Amino acid sequence: MEKYDINNMEKVGASVTAREIYQQPELWEETYSIYKENRNDVKKYLEKISSKHDQIQIIFTGAGTSAYVGKTVTPYLMDKLDETKWSVTSVPTTSIVSNPSQYLQKETPTLLVSFARSGNSPESVATVDLAKEIVDDFYQMTITCAAEGQLAKAAEGDDKNLLLLMPERSNDQGFAMTGSYTCMTLTALLVFGSLDEKTEESYVTQIIESGNQVLGQADQVENTLDTNFERIIYLGSGSLEGLAQEAQLKVLELTAGQAEASFESSLGFRHGPKSFVNQQTLIFGFVSNDLYTRKYDVDMLDELRADDIAESIVAVQVDSEGNFEGNHFEIAEKASVLPDAFLALPYILFGQLVSLHASIKLGHAPDNPSPAGTVNRVVKGVTIHDYNK
Repeated sequence: MEKYDINNMEKVGASVTAREIYQQPELWEETYSIYKENRNDVKKYLEKISSKHDQIQIIFTGAGTSAYVGKTVTPYLMDKLDETKWSVTSVPTTSIVSNPSQYLQKETPTLLVSFARSGNSPESVATVDLAKEIVDDFYQMTITCAAEGQLAKAAEGDDKNLLLLMPERSNDQGFAMTGSYTCMTLTALLVFGSLDEKTEESYVTQIIESGNQVLGQADQVENTLDTNFERIIYLGSGSLEGLAQEAQLKVLELTAGQAEASFESSLGFRHGPKSFVNQQTLIFGFVSNDLYTRKYDVDMLDELRADDIAESIVAVQVDSEGNFEGNHFEIAEKASVLPDAFLALPYILFGQLVSLHASIKLGHAPDNPSPAGTVNRVVKGVTIHDYNK
């Protein structure tokens, strides 16, 4: 794997973010080890809940990037979980706090799965408080990167709240969430994916290998930015739409909004959002590993290439049949076994590298792109109002 130049990264205020991007394949291995240590406890916890109720609602929640963890895993897990026993949805804490009655029902048994880097976001804490107040049969799973955070502390001694701590280094110290997103995503896929141990191990081995391949080709990623871009668009389908949303957020965060960014599903892009494309636009399409879905992803990229408006159109794809034949960044064919939700992990490394180098190119310091404090690493300034049933 090609390593970044630490001295150059320090000069441009990017050393922390670069380190946290590049360490992720190591963290995925550590995350898998943590999951295996807790596998039996997870199984017993879920079996205990399911034995008490005919059906349980699972709500994946979080704010910002933590919410996009849920959006990435939900399409895949809807297909994996027994729908007669579990209903699965992804709702940001920011939506729940402002509209609790729309998402929390008194008589619906609910498992709230909280994703959190710090566990200190006001909305994350308030969502738990509201759910405890509203839902009669309420259970929690707290997946967080900070042992000292409020959510982790609240789980101590609560047998209805299963705490899963991510690797210590996943508690990103940079401005943008990177390893925290991928470690929490991997954990959710392992916890709820109903995979046998052999398949689990093969998937984890492959995402690590593919992730290292992406990082080893960082110069190719950087080369995609050798244009006078002003806008960046990410496209993806299913789980890769959630990934696209996370990738566009990284652009906004690390460039302090100087590079305009957008995301959409491949099919949804024609329905208005395509108007965002101009001559200074970079378009990145995350191409699905599913043969059927891939046709729609490639159709959209072919259409955009035929339009001949965007500065550059690049497919991020696995070496396989039916791929986009235009400009592309390709991962080795062995990764074709990965479901899209797992493929999202090496794919997001591409997006994180794009954002890192876009930030540097536009003159920002990725470790602190918003020095005025307009946007903060942990959200501030939120007033949580009393809720009256």
